[in-house]
Amino acid sequence: MSTATKKSIKGGEFIVRETAAEEVFIPEEFNEEQKMMAQACQDFIDTEITPKVEEIDSMKNPDLVPSIFKKAGELGLLGISVPEQYNGMGMSFNTSMLIADIIGSAGSFSTTYGAHTGIGTLPILYYGTEEQKQKYLPKLATGQWAACYCLTEPDAGSDANSGKTKAVLSEDGKHYKITGQKMWISNAGFADLFIVFAKIEDDKNLTSFIVEKTFGGISLGEEEKKLGIKGSSTRQVFFNDCQVPVENMLSERQNGFKIAVNILNIGRVKLGAGVLGGCRAVTSQAVQYANDRKQFGTPISGFGAIKGKLAEMATKIYVTESLDYRAGQNIEDKINDLIADGMEDAEAKLKGVEQFAIECAIAKIHSSEVLDYVVDQGVQVYGGMGFSADAPMERAYRDSRIARIYEGTNEINRMLMVGMLLKRAMKGELDIMDPAMAVSKELTSVPSFTSIDQSKPFAAEKEVIKNLKKVFLMVGGKAAMALQDRIEEEQEIMMNLADVLIEVYAAESALLRTEKLVGQRGEEACADYMAMSQIYLSYAVDKINASAKEAIAAFTKGDEQKVMLMGLKRFTKMDLVNTKALRRQVADTMIKENKFPYFFG
Repeated sequence: MSTATKKSIKGGEFIVRETAAEEVFIPEEFNEEQKMMAQACQDFIDTEITPKVEEIDSMKNPDLVPSIFKKAGELGLLGISVPEQYNGMGMSFNTSMLIADIIGSAGSFSTTYGAHTGIGTLPILYYGTEEQKQKYLPKLATGQWAACYCLTEPDAGSDANSGKTKAVLSEDGKHYKITGQKMWISNAGFADLFIVFAKIEDDKNLTSFIVEKTFGGISLGEEEKKLGIKGSSTRQVFFNDCQVPVENMLSERQNGFKIAVNILNIGRVKLGAGVLGGCRAVTSQAVQYANDRKQFGTPISGFGAIKGKLAEMATKIYVTESLDYRAGQNIEDKINDLIADGMEDAEAKLKGVEQFAIECAIAKIHSSEVLDYVVDQGVQVYGGMGFSADAPMERAYRDSRIARIYEGTNEINRMLMVGMLLKRAMKGELDIMDPAMAVSKELTSVPSFTSIDQSKPFAAEKEVIKNLKKVFLMVGGKAAMALQDRIEEEQEIMMNLADVLIEVYAAESALLRTEKLVGQRGEEACADYMAMSQIYLSYAVDKINASAKEAIAAFTKGDEQKVMLMGLKRFTKMDLVNTKALRRQVADTMIKENKFPYFFG
């Protein structure tokens, strides 16, 4: 569904634009059909995965995960994004986000699911010829075949384009013979189809191929011994003169790197949603344990220290939901606009995601780090039992760690997002420099003491957000001018700027969601949502202040530094918030409900 009645916005534009609450999508607006799909997915997890989680992780039964995978296909869960003409469900982008969200509580199986439905299937959907789509998508959408994605090599991780796998055209011109080694390949142990990236001759860029297991010349390493997601198949894949018909080249020669980048953008925003189910499950388990566990004759949920943890977990989840689904709907709106303008469906989807690559990176980083925070606090609430493999937190703690690494490490994503924003500004695609210059002039002007119109909803909080955006414009603008082409070499500064961007987007997304809910339900019904928005805004102000201060110290000195620090103090000014009282308010609701009670609430 779409909430937009006008042309979609530009990716990254949030940093220079005031967004109205009615412009954003919030998860409470999912329709009944979407909620039914989510419930069907949850029922599948409760029936097929949760009772078998120990057996799945042991991998003693090699047929178990493939059989669960096929059942997911029979229910239509593998074909959410695949059009109906290829035996899929043909559902919207944000619906696919929702299903990724729910499946996130499935532990190792969520990796199996994501690798197949995302990086395994989407390259064919978006880049395949009609013949390739007709041949492969129905099998992938229904679970008849499982797919995997072969990009990473021992010496080519983040620098994917440096891969050494080769594709050599046969003398008769009918096949490419692929030779090389791929590693960390999810689903490799039972995959029927491989999306493989290789270089032809001395090409600068990779080319992509659709490779069937039956083509031969493919061998697998042993299952990797991993810290977490133990129940997902992860192996090395070796290609030795694997003969691939020339018609199985995916897209054009040397277009493989572009395919990889664009598919990873989709993977990033889907991963953002994909941690949410796990976050909510862990938080609900922590609440239930805190209610059951007694110390000194009282449930530990009655202690302030525990209440603080539970409320902070809920707050971070609420914020993450807000930004993930905001980004998902922005992408969907852009896709719909492009289709309305005459662009083909597959190209529109690629362009829509590409437009919001900055928000995709934000979603991936913020969500994966919130997941790590939530599971860490979950262990702490459980205390000694949290360290025991007999309790659910141990597995959640291990499984969560991979999310900050795959789909591009969080460090790489931080630098990519800032570099992309600056490049768009230099190309004139986003007007960053004019607002940055305006902020620069404001630094030397007399501060405005104009009173805030308190009659407008969340007027004070919106003023804070407005000023936080000025922090990025001030520091980012000055850094770009001072460092020029060298700015991307200053990785620490790039990551500081990324943290400012992330926190602005996160805090604003939560505030807009809350404002929209208050408009629909009234303040009394939304007291906890208002509390969580204030808690997070207070945190974001402190985080932005610290990140910006570190960046300022790295490239300024003397009077210029003093002026910028004065500006930073002005732009991060916020009335003191009693976060202790707000956290207790949120925690009391959770304790009463005995769960995380806010999703679809």
